[in-house]
Amino acid sequence: MCQGGSVLMCWGFDSCSHDTVRGLMEAQEDEVAEEGINYVAMRNLFVREAVEVKVEKKTRTRNSGFTFTLQMEEWSEFRKKMNPDSLTHPPEFIVKPRGQTVMEGKTVKLHCTVAGWPKPRIAWYKNNVLIDAKAHPEKYTAESSYNMHSLEIKNCDFLDTAQYCASALNVKGEASSVATVVVKNPFNSVSYKPKLSKVSLYFTFETTIIDKFDVAFGCEGETLSLGCTVVIYPTVKKYQPEVVWYRDSVPLKPSKWVHHHWSGERAILTLTHLNKEDEGMYTLRVNTKSGFETHSAYVFVRDAEVELEGVPVAPLDVRCHDANKDYVVVTWKQPAVEGSSPILGYYIDRCEVGAHHWAQCNDAPVKYARFPVTGLVEGRSYMFRVRALNSAGVSRPSRVSEAVVAMDPSDRARLRGTSLGIVPGEPTDVVVTEATKSYVVLAWKPPVQRGHEGVMYFIEKVRSDAWQRVNTGMPVKSPRYALFDLAEGKSYSFRVRSCNSSGVGGPSEPTEEVTVGDILDLPSAPGAPVVIRNTGTSVVVTWKASKDVKHLAGYYIESSVVGTDVWMACNNKPVKQTRFVCHGLITGYNYVFRVKAVNAAGYSQSSPHSDAVVVQPAISVPGQPTGVTLLEALKDYMVLGWTPPADNGGADVRGYFVDYRTVKGGVLGQWHEMNHQALTAENLKENVFYQFRVRAVNMAGVSKPSLPSASLECKEWTITVPGVPVGLRVLEVRDTSAVVLWDRPLFDGRSPVNGYYLDLKVASDGEGGWKAAHEKANGSKYMKVSRMLKKTYVFRVRAQNLAGVGKPSAVLGPIVAQTRPGTKEIYVDVDGDGRISMVFECSEMTEGSEFIWSKNYQAMTDTSRLTICNEKGRSRATFNSPSLEDLGTFSCMVTNTDGISSSYTLTEEGLLRLLDLSHEHKFPVIPFKSEMAMELLEKGRVRFWTQLEKFTSKYNMNFNKSTGVIEMFMDSLEVSDEGTFTFNLVDGKAKGTTSLVLIGEEFKELQRKSEFERAEWVRKQGPHFVEYLNFAVTPECDVLLKCKIGNVKPATEIVWSKDCIEITEEDEEAKKIEKQDEELLFNIGKVSQLDGGRVPEIQVVSTENGIILSSGVTYYDENLRVGWLHKDAKIAASERVKSGVTGEQLWLKISEPTEKDKGKYTMDIFDGKDGVKRVFDLTGKAWDEAFEEFQRLKKSCWHLWFSCVSSDRARVVGGLPDVVAIQEGKSLNLTGNVWGEPTPEVCWTKNDKELVSDERYKLKFEHGKFASITIAAVTTADSGKYALVVKNKFGKEAGEFTVSVYNPEEEESKEDKK
Repeated sequence: MCQGGSVLMCWGFDSCSHDTVRGLMEAQEDEVAEEGINYVAMRNLFVREAVEVKVEKKTRTRNSGFTFTLQMEEWSEFRKKMNPDSLTHPPEFIVKPRGQTVMEGKTVKLHCTVAGWPKPRIAWYKNNVLIDAKAHPEKYTAESSYNMHSLEIKNCDFLDTAQYCASALNVKGEASSVATVVVKNPFNSVSYKPKLSKVSLYFTFETTIIDKFDVAFGCEGETLSLGCTVVIYPTVKKYQPEVVWYRDSVPLKPSKWVHHHWSGERAILTLTHLNKEDEGMYTLRVNTKSGFETHSAYVFVRDAEVELEGVPVAPLDVRCHDANKDYVVVTWKQPAVEGSSPILGYYIDRCEVGAHHWAQCNDAPVKYARFPVTGLVEGRSYMFRVRALNSAGVSRPSRVSEAVVAMDPSDRARLRGTSLGIVPGEPTDVVVTEATKSYVVLAWKPPVQRGHEGVMYFIEKVRSDAWQRVNTGMPVKSPRYALFDLAEGKSYSFRVRSCNSSGVGGPSEPTEEVTVGDILDLPSAPGAPVVIRNTGTSVVVTWKASKDVKHLAGYYIESSVVGTDVWMACNNKPVKQTRFVCHGLITGYNYVFRVKAVNAAGYSQSSPHSDAVVVQPAISVPGQPTGVTLLEALKDYMVLGWTPPADNGGADVRGYFVDYRTVKGGVLGQWHEMNHQALTAENLKENVFYQFRVRAVNMAGVSKPSLPSASLECKEWTITVPGVPVGLRVLEVRDTSAVVLWDRPLFDGRSPVNGYYLDLKVASDGEGGWKAAHEKANGSKYMKVSRMLKKTYVFRVRAQNLAGVGKPSAVLGPIVAQTRPGTKEIYVDVDGDGRISMVFECSEMTEGSEFIWSKNYQAMTDTSRLTICNEKGRSRATFNSPSLEDLGTFSCMVTNTDGISSSYTLTEEGLLRLLDLSHEHKFPVIPFKSEMAMELLEKGRVRFWTQLEKFTSKYNMNFNKSTGVIEMFMDSLEVSDEGTFTFNLVDGKAKGTTSLVLIGEEFKELQRKSEFERAEWVRKQGPHFVEYLNFAVTPECDVLLKCKIGNVKPATEIVWSKDCIEITEEDEEAKKIEKQDEELLFNIGKVSQLDGGRVPEIQVVSTENGIILSSGVTYYDENLRVGWLHKDAKIAASERVKSGVTGEQLWLKISEPTEKDKGKYTMDIFDGKDGVKRVFDLTGKAWDEAFEEFQRLKKSCWHLWFSCVSSDRARVVGGLPDVVAIQEGKSLNLTGNVWGEPTPEVCWTKNDKELVSDERYKLKFEHGKFASITIAAVTTADSGKYALVVKNKFGKEAGEFTVSVYNPEEEESKEDKK
């Protein structure tokens, strides 16, 4: 082993076998839409077969008909088979591929048969690398037919010997099978070499992901972007990899909240509106024909600020299950933070799709994270959200669920018929699916005997041998029912009866007795967590799972700094695994952790606390050494040098292992270790070439070997120029600069080294991109490079002596010119005693990290000039006696970190300024505006006074000597007031000091309360509400509005209003208003839904299409029923007469009115209890005026249309071809000329579906005349029928054309087959 350095005298050399590393390329999943279509088609096929196979031809009668004899039992079994869970299943190999041995030049074919539904997709791999048969048709042919799959390998040669894997994948799972193909040499000769001509044509892509996204933290409602730069070598024109994003191993598809972008070099994922459901492990996967590369990092989403302090945060992951005609089960997950008190329950809200009104589903909060919602309208789509409740209030609502349709799944498969008159039989299999103290859910199977008519159900319960019907008012439509208001702790049995228009059937078998109560227990506490160090801001927490837990939703992990007893959630989305990486911790702090489990019943008790752990990076093996070069060579030995690893793994590198191998005639020998024995000088052979590699070692282990050096000849040097500089390293990397350091070469040449040249180039440039960083030779062994861009650079150094300039050193880099997040610079501080010091702080200290100070980038030999003090991530270097001797550049670096360093240059001017400031701090002076003066006052009092130059204070201070109370008043708290407040009291020689610290959240809380109290004081200076307006219901069922007011004066005016209309003393409502002391009361009596506002009289309006009768309401509720009558007869809806609601407007439209439409019209509004009617008599003068206005508008509209339609109608006047044939990969750009007045609306369609402008389709409409469409890099999927559609009020027109995208290679292959 080589100790303590990167230079080694080599007396012997090494070799190593080939490493084979290649990732497994998974097959792409089939598109969900395609699977859905195939699934429906298969179901329809099964239905047809099931029906047709049961039709028998009976004995011919007079009618010569067929009789349907489908047996009920068989139909029931068929419906079981049609269950989606039974139909779909993962792939399964019925016949696996078999290994084969063939001779070179022959063709081999592998076969397999795979079952599975949805139909699996088959991919073939060679040594875990995906085979692209379409890209190499001359080598491979892959076929699939009726679940039989084959891979044909043509003209086999030696390199085709490999393991071939068939992988089958569908949405239910994956399966694979492996077969080995061995290709033998028919000549059995060592000298025989296989043909490589075709193999050499294949591309092998190397994918590298750089500029990787790190662990990210976001807040609900924010936008977050993740991105990586992808480098693919070699670069092939028109070839693009497949870029896929995953969250928790689930592919992400573009949506309103998720946007993908691929520029050809950079992949970006944008989450436009973060929610807690977005928290998880995000993975970028780049697939090529040669394999794949991935990068993953965790995204944490913290809760948004709550509107009211102490309320819980929003629940998450709201889902819908078991949807039926009027019933759905809603589930959710509890939040990580309960607020200032435990969660008491949850409210569930629903909203119809397309509407904006949310209705609360439960009156009392439910404790379980699961609730059955009833009362839905069949055929309508609903969304749901959940709110949490504790003693402080209600949380914000959760993210809305996916829309769900209220429909019974059995109705889709049930046969339709025309026969009636069958009383339904008894339902079967009545079971209690859920039982809690809040509700019980029943489920059953429909009766077998029910005819072809739909059935409904009555539910009955029994407690002491007396059966009682539960839903007496209305039978239910779905085979599910939720019962509420049962007595907790009591036992019940249940049964169900079916009914239809023919009558009520018999009861089902009763269920077993069920006790009302929570059958799902709270989960048990998890085991004590074990914490393992990970990075400087994260730890790994593991724990034992909760025992015997049912329906586990996951675990929440909490952390607390030792001594604070303040617990913070580490994750806001529960995780099901028992291992989690907690990020966002503070380096150097001491933490403890605890875990709690959660299921639908609630939270478990927290686990025992973990042992305290200090957040520091874990120690790992060092990185690879780099830049192995030859420093000096003689006849029998060689001197090597290399660059130490950039990452030492968190511990000092203890030494290096060196391996060597010989190179003879281009043939590489085997690697050998040379450190385990001492080789003598005689073992080296002159004029022999060797290669070397180096491995670093620390207390954690041995690193991976460096890249092999170039072939180096063991031959005595006779050159005159110096050797290569060694030990290149970089410090203080910033956006525009970096400091490069190096050591002198070991070989000086004929004369000593007298200077150096530093070269740099952008890493992606070729050898011609090297540029000199300076013109004249640099005598120092360091240099600061400025004017850099945010790019990746590499550096090298050349040494110079009197004979010339030597060879360049090993390349240093690549180095990204970018300032690390959280980078801090050295700053100068002058304390109250006038001491001048330099301070450097580091928050990423690890165990064993040290601050190393240097002057002019050299170790400081004179330690008497500075006193260095290090404590808790801060190093302070204090000048003992600052003078001109201290001028220079002081730098400080932190060991065992990723190059954290900074520097400060002390100039003569800066030193003088600091000395002046030091003198002011040592000897502070308060300036006086006037000298002390004397003044004689009344009663012989003498006043001594003086005036300061400047003294401003917003503080009002008092000192009561009798009580000893010292007071200071401040009118308001400002940001600058944050800090430590101290009272210093001096009484002769006695001194006293007391302090109060107001920093951080404590100061912000006091400031917030101060501002609130000041605002309240201002509000209460005039009339104000002590208690805001609310309502109460009296014993007489009257609604009483009341509020309490304060600071009321005789001149104060009190005004009541309803619907923004003031209630005056003349109104009837004024009699119901009274004032008792400071309390205002308004008894509005009994109310109904119609009291939401007044219903005005019916208005009549004429248009060019007909007559409209309308009236408005202040608030329209979906439960209100509105009916229109003509001559006291209900109006039937038709194409000519229509009624409806727009916003709060109720209307009746009569198109093309005639004399028959005269008469009295009545609008009837009914809310279930009360009703309101409005009547309008459309006869006489009202009819004449309305009809004349209709005819006038219709006539003027036709005149206007005939005069304008010919010239101003929107139309496409040219520019578009009939057919466009374009090669795949090209860009398509078409422009159509548009005319119309007013300017028409323009849209583009593809296959009758409207296109939207995005990254794929760029749609423009310029100057009101030119509409263009651009499709970049078209594919065969872009083929289709397109149209440019223009429309204005005078007409509509479409310019249609067809786009055909072709692939030249496919066309050629088709012609070859012909």
